Amino acid sequence: MPITEAQVREIFKPLEEGNPPAFFENVADNVNWRVTGTQNPLGGDYTSKADFQQKTFGRLGGVLKTKTVLKVVGVIVNDSNQAAVELKADATCKNDLEFANEYCWVCQFDEEGKKIVRVRAYLDSALVKKALDENE
Repeated sequence: MPITEAQVREIFKPLEEGNPPAFFENVADNVNWRVTGTQNPLGGDYTSKADFQQKTFGRLGGVLKTKTVLKVVGVIVNDSNQAAVELKADATCKNDLEFANEYCWVCQFDEEGKKIVRVRAYLDSALVKKALDENE
C-alpha cells in the first residue's frame, strides 16, 4: 500500500514540534540524502543519517540562537512510496538574521512506507551561505 499524505504528515510532525530526533527515527540509518546547490555550503551527498545530521542540522544549529521549527506547508504523494514535502523554517541566527528558509524534500520511503531511504533537498542556499558566513 503506498504511503498516504496523512502518514507523511505524521512522520514530519516532530519537526513542527521542534523535535528532530523523533523525526530521524523515521529515517533509515543508511539514507541517501542529497542537498542541492552548487554554491551551497551544505550541498552534497550524504550516505548515512549520522553524517547528514552532523554536517547539516548540527552545523546550522551552531549558528542559530533559537531552535529551528520546520512547518509542513504542503505534501504531495504518489503510488511509488514517494512524497514531496514543502517546509518552511522559523529560526533566528546569532546575529539576529532571520533564518526563514523554504525547502522541498523529495522523499522515497521503503516498501513498508515506514522509513525514509532517499531524499533530494531543495532550499535557499544563498540564505544558508549568508547564515554560516556571518555566524560561524
